[in-house]
Amino acid sequence: MTTSTTPAAFGAAAPATAGTIEVIDSVELAVVERSGFIESRHAGAAVVLGSDGAVLRALGDVNAPVFPRSSMKPFQAIAVMASGVVLRGEDAAIATSSHSGTQKHTDLVRGLLARAGLSEADLGCTPTWPGDSGTRDSLVRQGAGPAPIYSDCSGKHAAMLVACVQNHWPITGYLDPEHPLQKRILDVVERFTGERPAATGVDGCGAPVHALSLTALARGIARIATSKSSSPFAIYREAGFLAEAVRENGWVIAGPGLPDSITIERLGLFVKGGAEGIMVASAENGTTVALKILDGNLRAATVVALSLLADAGAVRRADIDAIIPELKVAVHGGGQPIGQIRASYV
Repeated sequence: MTTSTTPAAFGAAAPATAGTIEVIDSVELAVVERSGFIESRHAGAAVVLGSDGAVLRALGDVNAPVFPRSSMKPFQAIAVMASGVVLRGEDAAIATSSHSGTQKHTDLVRGLLARAGLSEADLGCTPTWPGDSGTRDSLVRQGAGPAPIYSDCSGKHAAMLVACVQNHWPITGYLDPEHPLQKRILDVVERFTGERPAATGVDGCGAPVHALSLTALARGIARIATSKSSSPFAIYREAGFLAEAVRENGWVIAGPGLPDSITIERLGLFVKGGAEGIMVASAENGTTVALKILDGNLRAATVVALSLLADAGAVRRADIDAIIPELKVAVHGGGQPIGQIRASYV
């Protein structure tokens, strides 16, 4: 497969040959089983790194570039923190979240904006409805509509704006790849992953997103997840504070009943899902998984990542089994569970 070796122009059409993992280079990662019949199959690629950073397992092409989407948020948050913005606890968690827009989430976003004397009008993310159904229903009853603060990326954007104000960088154009903040984010991505992005595109929220191999993505996430807030190196101290914030505030990262929050709260993992079938998960000992479901569907991503961590001995299979009922992977028929979405790689 041919890919560009330098970042593409922001938002420009990519060459016809550029893209993510080829179908021929993917493997089956999961199946959807209904009444004992395999109804659907999810192909993709996945890599598992051991606690020493060595590749323990590679399924499919783990060196082809993928857009990490929201799994890139930890790097973006660290860039903000390394720019002098003090983010701790829930504030750090909301900066790296893909939140469901509950009142508690939006209160945190507004709190960040208030620190910089900014308002919701300064957010550059797209207006959306909140993902949380209760909050969405409440807005409908009030006659309100979509707004940028309900975007699952509004925490990230608020943190970026705080960094701009604190460093006297322009707020206008803060999502442009040539903006000082975005250049700093790119530097953090390259430093932690050890890889120069193969391409740069526009994420769903309007921010730059950089294409990386699954191996590099896993390496970068492992370095964040194992960082300590007591590190003698400033950027790794910030990464340590972020890792602590994620593990201690799982509810912030996604929301009630959502896989990322459940997995963090119940298993103590550093987890971050991304759109189009991306998932990263790191255990306490540093064993880390990065995967891409080729069809872009996230419904199997969590169970595949957890299964791979269990195979590597980083998570107990019994602990995974205990949370499976909460991950919404049951297949129903006539209102009764008659199958399941399950990992199927070999």
